[in-house]
Formats: sequence, C-alpha cells, structure tokens
Amino acid sequence: MAEITYLLENGEKVVVSAGIGNNLLEVARGANVAIDAPCSGNGACGKCRVRLVEGAIDAPRTSHISDEEYAEGWRLSCACKIEDDRPITVLVPDIASAYQSRIRTADLSDEREIKIFTDIQDHMNEVGLGISHRFDQVTFTMDEPTLDDTMPDNERFERAFLAAVGCDAVELSFHALRRLAAVMREKDFAVTAIYEKQAHRYLVYDVFPAGTDIKICALAIDIGTTTVTGALSDLTTGEILSRASAGNGQIRYGADVINRIIEQTKEGGIAKLQKAIIDETLIPLIDMMVRDAGIEKGQIVRMSVASNTTMNHLFVGASANSLRMEPYIPTFFRCPPVKAGNLRLPVNPLADLFIAPNIGSYVGGDITAGTMASMVWNKEEFSLFIDLGTNGEIVFGNNEFLMSCACSAGPAFEGGDISCGMRATDGAIEAISIDKESMEPTVRIVGKDGQKPVGICGSGIIDVISELFRCGIIDSKGKFVREGARVRRDAHDMGRYVLFESSESETGREICINEVDIESFIRAKGAIFSAIDTMLQTLDMTPEVLEHIYIAGGIGSGIDIENAIRIGMLPDVDREKYAYIGNSSLAGSYAISLSDAAYEKVLDIASNMTYLELSTYPGYMDHFVAACFLPHTDASLFPSVQV
Repeated sequence: MAEITYLLENGEKVVVSAGIGNNLLEVARGANVAIDAPCSGNGACGKCRVRLVEGAIDAPRTSHISDEEYAEGWRLSCACKIEDDRPITVLVPDIASAYQSRIRTADLSDEREIKIFTDIQDHMNEVGLGISHRFDQVTFTMDEPTLDDTMPDNERFERAFLAAVGCDAVELSFHALRRLAAVMREKDFAVTAIYEKQAHRYLVYDVFPAGTDIKICALAIDIGTTTVTGALSDLTTGEILSRASAGNGQIRYGADVINRIIEQTKEGGIAKLQKAIIDETLIPLIDMMVRDAGIEKGQIVRMSVASNTTMNHLFVGASANSLRMEPYIPTFFRCPPVKAGNLRLPVNPLADLFIAPNIGSYVGGDITAGTMASMVWNKEEFSLFIDLGTNGEIVFGNNEFLMSCACSAGPAFEGGDISCGMRATDGAIEAISIDKESMEPTVRIVGKDGQKPVGICGSGIIDVISELFRCGIIDSKGKFVREGARVRRDAHDMGRYVLFESSESETGREICINEVDIESFIRAKGAIFSAIDTMLQTLDMTPEVLEHIYIAGGIGSGIDIENAIRIGMLPDVDREKYAYIGNSSLAGSYAISLSDAAYEKVLDIASNMTYLELSTYPGYMDHFVAACFLPHTDASLFPSVQV
C-alpha cells in the first residue's frame, strides 16, 4: 500500500492509501477528490491533469502534455498507476476541482434574472396555470396542561386545530409530532401550523412557535449534466426568495451521460452516482438557499425537479444502463410524485417532489419543462425551441402538435473535446472578435476585472471559429489557410490560432484553438443543424416557416446569433425571430413547484409530443455529413453568409 496525498489549490489536503497498480484518478474518485475528467478517464480529453510534487508514479507520456510540462511534473491522472509503496504527493489544480465545489448564489436584484421568473408566472396566469395548491397556515393558542388536564400534546393540538380551522379531521405528521412538545412550550402553547387540505382530512406538515415569520415555500431544481440550479420561492405569492447554482457532483465521472451510465454499472455505482447528486450537490445547494432566504427547511412543502432522462434515473437511484443500448428503453418516462424524505433531501420530509416527465431516452423532463416555459404549445405560429447544454435537444411545433428530438452533439458546448475548452466559470473566454487585417483578437473574460484567461467556453468557441472563418483564416473544412503572427503550426503542420501566450494565462499554458478542436466543434454544430433540418424535412417544411426560435440553456445566454448562423449551427432566418429565454428547464420547474395545474400541463405536453429518434431515421447521417462544413455544403441554406 502507498500513501497518496492530494493537495488542492484551496489549501485542503486529502490523504488516502492505495494498492500497487491502482489508477490515480480512480483513487481520487474513491476519496471524493474532484478531478475534472470529461472523458471519464479514457485518455481522450487531457483535462485530468495533476502535478507530481513528491514521489514516483508509473505515468507514460501522452500527446496532451508537452515535454516541458512533463519535466515540471504534470501528468494525466487517468494514465497514472501506483508502482510501489513509496508516498506520493500530487497537486490538483483549482480548475479541475473547484467547479463542482463552488456554490453560487444569484443576485436577486439582477433584473434579467428576475424577469425570467416573472415572465413565466405571467404566462402561466394568462393560461390558467398560475399558483394553485392546497396549503395554508393557522395560528392558535391552546390551554396549558394541568394536573386536572393531562391530555397528551398531540390530542391537545388536534382539538385546538379543529376548532381554529373548522374542519372535521386532522392528522399530525410524524415530522411535526417529534417537534411538537418543544414548539408548544416555547411560546406558552401558542403555535403556528402549516397544513395541507386533503380530501378527507387536513394534514399538518410542520409546527412553529407563534410569532415566527412563516413562509410556505416551494423549491424548484434543474439538474443539468454539468450544472445544477435551484430557485426557492414563496408558495403564496411566487416571489423568488433565493437562487443558487453549483457544478453537478457527478462531473468527475465523465462530462456526458454515457460515461456516467457506464460508471453506474460498476459495483456500487448506482449508490455512488446518487450520492454525488444528492449528498454532494443538492444538500449543500439547498442548505445555502435556505440560509440565504432566512427560512427553516420544514417550510418547504413542495418541490420539483426537471432534468434529462439519465439524470432523472441517477437522481432517484434507478438503473439507467438500458438507456445506452438498443432499443434504448428507460426504467420510466413518468415517475409518480416522491416524498422528499425518501431521498433524504433537506426540506419538509412530507413535501411532494414532482419530477417533470421524460418523453424519450434522450429527451427528458428538462425539455418538457422547458417547452412548457417557452409557451410553444400555446402559439398558432410554428416555433422552434432549442436547448443547448451538454447536448442539444430540439422541439418544433405549435398549439396543434409538437415534435422533439435529441442530437449527439457531445460535450463541446461545455468546452469538452476542446484542448483549451472549459465551462463558463471564472477565467473562461466567453466572447471573441478578430480584426480582419491584423488578425488580432479582442476578448471578454468571465470574472472580475483583471481576471487572467484560463480557457475558452462554448460561446467563445462559437465566436472564434466564426471569426476565423469570416476573416479567411480557416476554410470551410476548418483548416488554416492564412498565415500570421498568431497562426502557428506544429511538427505535423497542424495549424492553431493563439489567443494568449503561456505567460499571459492563469495556468501558464498557451490558450489556442487548433484544427482538431475546430473539427470537433464542427461536428457538434453539424449535429444541431442537421437535427433541425431533418425534423423540418420529415414534415415537408423548411426554416422559412419558423416564426419564433427560442434558445435556452447555459450556453445560450452568451451566444452571438450572427456568429452561430455564420458557422451553420442555426437556421439563416430573420434575426428578429431569435430570442434567448434563459434556463427554461428551471423556469418550467419553478412553474410546476407552484401549481398543480402546471404539473398536469407538463404531463399533458409530454403525452402529446412526438419523439423522433434520429439515430434510426433514414437519411439523417446524410444530413449530418452535409452540415459538417462551414457553414454547410448547401450554400442556398445560408444565403446571408458571405464565403
């Protein structure tokens, strides 16, 4: 056995023991050390870099690490094996470990953030799907017990409750029962109770000392493959009380759902993946929102979750293995409401957890919730809804029909499969323009003033490829055809465009985009456009029929629509038809958390949506191959793009 010490850049130290021959990345996973491994350790992405500080390790050289970096101790953790029992110390860079651990609270004074939720609430009200539930609260005082009145606390409470509310039957939940004695005596037997009006009884969810500022609350969660976001709201008014986001704790098991499903099939995998999302992600995220809102956990009496089909399975602890194998059958499309206590979530244990329904193996509840939030289902004109996240999902239709599909774009939109790619966190280059004459770039970086660049996120990758193409630096195949000070070539004549020299970056590594990166991203954008094109052609339609195109998802907020069209990712139609609608999955989840009627509507949307399986659709691969050029092999589809 060897002692392994993982040094995190935040100063934390994790020490574990490992056997000879064990893999360094797998040891880190077992010790709950978050090392970013988008490819789940198969050596393809080169992102799981660590620096050997002390000791020796069996670590072959790879193309992802230069000779100079190797001499400095940099290694790919997925390629490292423990070779003897000598102690080993490795440094885990902050870029690899911090994404999952940092929880961000949203600024509720940000008008753009709040408008997303006020808009969905207004839309829901307009169509009769606004706030609807059966919860209320009541405050009353009971007679104190005496030697002549020895009635137990629960019966004393129930008698006073029936008199105060005027109902025929009441049941005290186990959660409330355990709190009852202390609560009753804190304010001389004056209490406030939160209860639900059920068909044959009133059910008391929780009790508080009279005078407590009680808000009956709902919690909405969006579980993305990469990012998890939440919104805590007042169930009576719909007011957002707090918001937060964090990296999905499962990220260290791979950037895409397939790698996570494979991880789930290993011994203890189901419990491990569920723990990563519940214990490591949702519990601290909810704790943060509860503290920020100044409420008690028991006041959260409704909860909703919207996520893709795989994330739904991993969240509830169901096997997702059959999702990745033909004929791609999930355990469930629709999951009945679950009591939050069954999943150990830090809310009222009786809270009903509503899970937005899936409609296909790769079109899940995040899309049904997002479709509801987009209001596509309520419009006469044809609309396109596109969710750009770790993958791409698309819905087309109007108030008469809806059709959906998912395309295998891979993790490129989140920076995966790109040598200097990263997620949209501090240090990410999110916007780029290039001067056509000098070929010099102008960039915008996520973070505070003075933030050094770390890598390029999805919106920045779209920009740089579009700008390189516009300036004639690369051709329609993504090959470098123009030379300049920022265009470099390696020993194999592969070109790259350098945005920042190694001395200018946060990591001490050159930040660039090369021909392999461009080829990977062209495939990703080709998957999006070919999916749109195929879906329209199945209905004998063209992009000209579209009146609204709604872009949702994390990457969508930073997309330059003109650049996305120039590279052939989005249809070349009037730009005024495009609109960004934010995190539509969270917005839809928010509506469900507030309203029984909204939950019924999302079930109805899912039941009536046609799912198009592109992988088995004749001719789809021809559409895809044609779209893997800038902008496309059929120039007539992009009349505004000057080539």
